[in-house]
Amino acid sequence: LYPECVHRRPSPVSSYVPPPDYLDENEDLIKPKKLVNPVKASRSHQELHRELLSSCRRGGTGIETKPELQRVLESRKRDQLIRQRKEEVEAHRKISPLEAELLKRHRKLEEKENLKAPEFIKVREKLRRTSVHCEEEKDM
Repeated sequence: LYPECVHRRPSPVSSYVPPPDYLDENEDLIKPKKLVNPVKASRSHQELHRELLSSCRRGGTGIETKPELQRVLESRKRDQLIRQRKEEVEAHRKISPLEAELLKRHRKLEEKENLKAPEFIKVREKLRRTSVHCEEEKDM
């Protein structure tokens, strides 16, 4: 369509702006990198932003009226009530002999695991004490 000799005129702004000096293919130079957006990098910041957006869409003020600690406490209480109700329903329900045996074995396994945990903690404490004694001897 157009002959090759026709070129676009350079824009007047390009005459004011100097060409960037980092276009040289010198490998010793550090190439500029785009900075990382801290909002996109931080997972907790993203979750906070998502929570604020959802509360704003619901018609909230943007900031919850209850502190986070109180909300967590209420959710734990709610979970505990649900768990208690579930246990009560299971207690009233008729248990077959097979289920009774399975529950019995499950409880035994849990008791064994609970007995093992304190032993591990005791051993760990002994190791701490010996390491403290060794450090005291080195200091003297």
